[in-house]
Amino acid sequence: MGLKIWLGQGLVDEKDAVISVFDRSLLYGDGVFEGIRVYSGKVFELKAHLDRLYESASVIRLPIGMTQEQMSQAIETTVKANAIQDGYIRLIVTRGIGDLGLDPFVCKNGKVIVIADNVKLYPEEFYEAGMKVISASTIRNHPMALPPQIKSLNYLNNILAKIEAVEAGHGEAIMYNHLGYVAEATGDNIFIVKGGTVQTPPIQAGSLDGITRRVVIRLAKEDGMCVVEKNLTRFDLYTADEMFLTGTAAEVIGVVEMDGRVIGNGKPGPITKRLRSLFFQAAHS
Repeated sequence: MGLKIWLGQGLVDEKDAVISVFDRSLLYGDGVFEGIRVYSGKVFELKAHLDRLYESASVIRLPIGMTQEQMSQAIETTVKANAIQDGYIRLIVTRGIGDLGLDPFVCKNGKVIVIADNVKLYPEEFYEAGMKVISASTIRNHPMALPPQIKSLNYLNNILAKIEAVEAGHGEAIMYNHLGYVAEATGDNIFIVKGGTVQTPPIQAGSLDGITRRVVIRLAKEDGMCVVEKNLTRFDLYTADEMFLTGTAAEVIGVVEMDGRVIGNGKPGPITKRLRSLFFQAAHS
């Protein structure tokens, strides 16, 4: 039995969940999206995700046509229709049907799509033993070209870096900005631990303002850890005591090797494990 997909104004069968070839999401990657987790039947950090979605849409002049309350109801309806207890939601807003030109204002009706399904980003052994990453040669988009706070449907920048990681036989690649500072991984935010201090690049360095990133920072501070947002270099990552990534699908996952260099003692460190545990408790509470 196929999934039930929210498309436009209501649920349709998976086989009927289709969009026009003239939809701007297909022609130009013109739209925004969110990835949201479901834990024990409850949508995690829904308001934070919707706030970010609506902010992103506002910046690119994309009218959504639904209030946050209506959007929230559409999401809950889709989750229940698919009986999702522990899974993943992909929320997409496209600018809708246009023509072959660039002018976005010819589009009159945006399209809302909600997919609720199961997802698993990394193998379980990665969480136990840690993962290996590389430095990407593909840099993050210049912030004056595309603000990193916008979670847009045009993900080609990240995909090119992901190709580098896959071809190198690793799970992730670390991306740098135009100044050479660490920005983020292809789909996750990055943290390091040095001398007991948890450090992460500021949003201004070119990273997405990740919802899981926010939760982990809050949990670390509540647990008495010192958290600092600062520009990081490749040297800082190579010499870190611990490194871990955070993301909606990835949650909290340790990094044990980068560019062939062992991080710390080559195993997920105690702070990484502690934050992973705290996040699990928060997600399932």
